Amino acid sequence: MTPLVTVVVATRDRPQLLRRAVRSILAQDVAGRIEIVLVFDGSPVDPLADLGPGRHAVRPMANTRAPGLAGARNTGVLAASAPLVAFCDDDDEWLPGKLAAQLPLLDDPGVVLAATGIRIRSSGGEHDRLPPASVGLGDLLRSRITELHPSSFLLRTADLRGRLGLVDEDLPASYGEDYDLLLRAAGLGRVAAVAEPLTIVHWDRTSYFSERWRGIVDGLGYLLDKHPEFARSTRGRARIEGQIAFAHGALGAFRSARHWAGRSLRDDLRQPRAYLALCVGLRLVSGERVVAALNARGRGM
Repeated sequence: MTPLVTVVVATRDRPQLLRRAVRSILAQDVAGRIEIVLVFDGSPVDPLADLGPGRHAVRPMANTRAPGLAGARNTGVLAASAPLVAFCDDDDEWLPGKLAAQLPLLDDPGVVLAATGIRIRSSGGEHDRLPPASVGLGDLLRSRITELHPSSFLLRTADLRGRLGLVDEDLPASYGEDYDLLLRAAGLGRVAAVAEPLTIVHWDRTSYFSERWRGIVDGLGYLLDKHPEFARSTRGRARIEGQIAFAHGALGAFRSARHWAGRSLRDDLRQPRAYLALCVGLRLVSGERVVAALNARGRGM
């Protein structure tokens, strides 16, 4: 029987967190069958034999494409058997009604990507972040809209293999691959979301990206070059320039931090990331401390 949804979980060296994520997917309140494709990136394939999938299917495999998150997700997309593909990070989880609530959104042919609200669990407690019901390209140019988290994404398999395209494997360190996918989806149609916190995002542990400042610099610079639409949104461009400035500051490259902070403030004098970048570049505070403080409040850089 063809599964209703294929859930792609890219993973690396997180066996216990992975099991938590898979259990939450197996617990979904849907009538159809779910296929879970586990893609192990740079770590041994674990069949998760201790988990009983019941009527669902768990398919473990190795990443056969570019090393990293983008290649691992694409390996899963290309192996998917279902007409729909969902993503879930290996350190996140879903509430039982997540899929059932968002599946109807894709009944609308104008919707290219469906998401849900998120519940962030951090050292500062729980924080619910609810996205708008409908998002267009202009909205995403102005703001990343972090409420649209990749662990909540649901898309048509044919779109990922066709007009939308796969996750961009050329992105340095795969940083910003979810934002790139949102921008491309909004260029084709609409991004829709269920305004309920049905996806749990864990910020109570160190992210692989929290200290990869060079990857952030290169990844966001790549996105600015790839999407010329940012020329239409000084506010959105300033936000990304401020993030690049902050990453340079965290790297100790004050001259570069000052350069990018200046660009950011020329585009938007109110851009807070530029000011934070200058503080980090002057070593008044560390980048890690700033990110930890933001995460504790359910916010990101």
